[in-house]
Amino acid sequence: MINKNDKIVLTCHVRPDGDAMGSVLGLYHLLKAIGKKEVNVVIPDSAPHTLDFLPAMKDVAVNSKYDSYCARLVNEAGLIIMCDFNAYYRQDKLGCVTQAASCDKVLIDHHLGPDIDANVIFSDPSMSSTCELVFRIIASCGYFGLVNKEAATCLLTGIITDTQNFTVNCNNPEIYEILMRLIEKGADKNYIINEAVKSVSYNALRLRCFALANKLQIFERNRCALITLSQDELSQYNYQRGDTEGLVNEPLNIPGVVYSVFMREDPNCIKVSMRSKFDFPVNLICQDHFNGGGHLMASGGEFLGSLEECRNIMLECMKDYDRYIPSGLPRLVIKS
Repeated sequence: MINKNDKIVLTCHVRPDGDAMGSVLGLYHLLKAIGKKEVNVVIPDSAPHTLDFLPAMKDVAVNSKYDSYCARLVNEAGLIIMCDFNAYYRQDKLGCVTQAASCDKVLIDHHLGPDIDANVIFSDPSMSSTCELVFRIIASCGYFGLVNKEAATCLLTGIITDTQNFTVNCNNPEIYEILMRLIEKGADKNYIINEAVKSVSYNALRLRCFALANKLQIFERNRCALITLSQDELSQYNYQRGDTEGLVNEPLNIPGVVYSVFMREDPNCIKVSMRSKFDFPVNLICQDHFNGGGHLMASGGEFLGSLEECRNIMLECMKDYDRYIPSGLPRLVIKS
């Protein structure tokens, strides 16, 4: 399909993260190395500024800014490769355009339950990230020799961000061989971590401190941590997309906390993110109550309603998942 098509579009999900941008840009650089001249990356909306360092990020077409141009690129494509999403609605307004396109389509994703019509579907929830799956496909197609520094940097970015710098979803030893191969291709692991993980703006740092100092609640019986941020609270710190990235992980550093929930009031919905330890299935909570899902210990969803309603649902359902808390953990006691 790659060989027979000259006009190729690469696309990902709304609010793209490191894995989404890393997978489409990694393939972008590979296709350019193969000799494809008309390759375009089309994304639903802007990526966070922490990913500005990725090679060719300036060449990405953003549908929320240039919808007519993006629609033309998609409609004229001979092949669309869709990365890191399992349903068209995960592309917001761009999803209708992608779905309506009559060209060949390929899906590459690591989320559960793909619901997309495509000629070829690579769906493997056991992968640490879509970037890992992309790397394996590249190698299996015989293109590994064409992976350059730019492609390696993009792919390693997705793996690092989705594994939280190799702390979750990384029990398969082969992921470390992939890390080694990408470093051999020129990817700088320390540089990627500094830019994509550690880098934070002044306002984002203040927002994070406010959230942890004033909005963090610990529910000792349920082993759960909860942070909520309203639109007004976000505005106080001039919130920009990506400013709360990684915030949901912070409470997991408290001994005895098994899972962490972060709720952010966005303009059209409440964005819910969950992370856990000890194989606690936060994906079930997201599936059952927040129109979402994901990995066992890293999931998310959305709630159409008020932040207070969303929070109350979480408080009410906590007890239903206490049975998944592993036995033998030390007692969790929070002293104010």
